[in-house]
Amino acid sequence: MHKQDKREGIIKLVNAKMLKQSAAADALGITVRQIKRLCRAGRQQSDPGMPSARRGQPASNRIPDFVKQKIIHLAQSTYVGFGPTFMAEKLSERDDINVSNESVRKILIAQDIWKSKTDRKIVLHQTRERRACFGELVQIDGSPHAWFENRGPKCCLILFIDDATSTVLYAQLEPVETTAAYFRGIHFCLKMYGIPLSYYSDKHMIFRVSNAKTVEVNPTQFERACAELGTEGICANSPQAKGRVERSNRTFQDRLVKEFRLAGINDRESGNKFLLTYLPKHNQKFSVCAREKQDVHGRDIPDDETLAHILSIQEKRIITKNLEVNFENKIYQLVNEGNGYRIQKKEVSVCHMLNDEIRLLSPDGSPLQYRVVPTRTKAGAVVDDKSLNAHIDQLKQNKKAVKPSANHPWRRYKMTSAKGNLNLTSCLW
Repeated sequence: MHKQDKREGIIKLVNAKMLKQSAAADALGITVRQIKRLCRAGRQQSDPGMPSARRGQPASNRIPDFVKQKIIHLAQSTYVGFGPTFMAEKLSERDDINVSNESVRKILIAQDIWKSKTDRKIVLHQTRERRACFGELVQIDGSPHAWFENRGPKCCLILFIDDATSTVLYAQLEPVETTAAYFRGIHFCLKMYGIPLSYYSDKHMIFRVSNAKTVEVNPTQFERACAELGTEGICANSPQAKGRVERSNRTFQDRLVKEFRLAGINDRESGNKFLLTYLPKHNQKFSVCAREKQDVHGRDIPDDETLAHILSIQEKRIITKNLEVNFENKIYQLVNEGNGYRIQKKEVSVCHMLNDEIRLLSPDGSPLQYRVVPTRTKAGAVVDDKSLNAHIDQLKQNKKAVKPSANHPWRRYKMTSAKGNLNLTSCLW
């Protein structure tokens, strides 16, 4: 039965004293007060169904047509690729058009500018409860992406996010995802917040040695630094396990790319300056309150000199009989005032600091003086899988096409035909 016909029949029964108002309200799913209003209107009108007097008329709070046209124009020009929610925010912020997210969504769908989400195969990943306190667990990850679209080179966004509050503690654009990039993030967060209880990352070779037998003998630079700082590095079994930082990556890839476009930013330096003002607004919108107010960051931070040493790339090398150390295709010759026999074949630590300074330390930790001498041969570079593409792109940039000079011998040659009629003694291309 049609809804209108059902309501008409029930109201007739109530007016004929054949049905109680409470039973009619239950049957129609409305209140008794509404039933009384319908009965009163039914006695006053010829049609007891009482269709709404505004049926067929436009809503009083509808969006004007000229506003809809402006939204459509902006969606096809300034806000190309924006989602309805983000576009509604920018319309209110930049264009003084205050409409709801759903209104923008309906307008864009009606114009085939936005496609609604299709049904996806459901994969169950049960949600892990957030940590209770700020500083208990910091999720870290790198997101290689075309952050400037086709206006600039690809780069990697390094993110540090607190698990309890989803606050972005650190965000910086780096050329590639490297150990030094994470060390710069750790240095910033230590100075700003303190030492967290743990860092949560993926299983990349930056954070974890793939061969479990060599973990204790040869830990990664990240594992060594965490041990010296008194915090713990934890690796996730899957991307979904560190879902907060993964979802933040998607949010930044959606919003930050468009923010860069609107601000006319095309390079990493300008992007990092923009992030200083953007992060407070991002955290204000997406951060939540921790279940407990306690901040568990450690405050026993090493002094600047010790911290710089901890957050450096450290390698062990053996001093040759010529008092030389080979490191990264360079030869570091020790400056020795004595005979030098006592330090031959000794092990030294080579520290590549974050400011690109190289330090040589003896086993007791004292610095060694050196000078750099020219290398004889260049060994092949050791590059991990996340840095390989960037390394090849750099090689392409550095490789310059060699154009022969105007008087090059290749440009001059003698040409004689088979019959001997053609003889060009000098021909320039």
